[in-house]
Amino acid sequence: METRQLTVGDNTWTVRVGGPQSRHSVLLLPDAGDPADVFDRVCERLHNSDLRTIAVENADGLDATAVFGILDQLQVPWANLVGVGAGADLAWQLCARGFGRFMSLVVAGRGHPAVPGEDGTVVDASCPAVEIPTTLLATKSLPGSIAEVSGRHVYGEFRMVTVDVADIATEADHELATEIVLRTSFW
Repeated sequence: METRQLTVGDNTWTVRVGGPQSRHSVLLLPDAGDPADVFDRVCERLHNSDLRTIAVENADGLDATAVFGILDQLQVPWANLVGVGAGADLAWQLCARGFGRFMSLVVAGRGHPAVPGEDGTVVDASCPAVEIPTTLLATKSLPGSIAEVSGRHVYGEFRMVTVDVADIATEADHELATEIVLRTSFW
């Protein structure tokens, strides 16, 4: 994969771009503290499925403006969005408020921001529903009973998959890649 430095506003973001030139791009947002290569094995599998990948190396401080700036600089008009942990939090927000820019959503370990977590805390009660096909992977950090409620905040096809791991990107990269391929296929 090619590593690129992209400047958006006052920040510079490192992204790994790889895979065949395709109109089907997948933007991957990592969890806070994940290593830069966290998605390498997932991306390798996605490249075999003819998907172009854009993996942000570090999500600290990443926001909607930065994500849209990264996509603009890479000349990606729309993408399939994937988020894990903190990256999933941002992915939900982006898809809820960036209609038309994302074709599908795959999130792992975090439910919709308007849904109470295990401790009853709601991250963002004003977060709109997502209006695109969405797959939510329930993990050890997001029990299925809580994840299932997120379906009420998806006005598109919703699929929930339970994967009994703590870190989906490293412990179940094959499952994450499979769910991304299923979500990006229009068959």
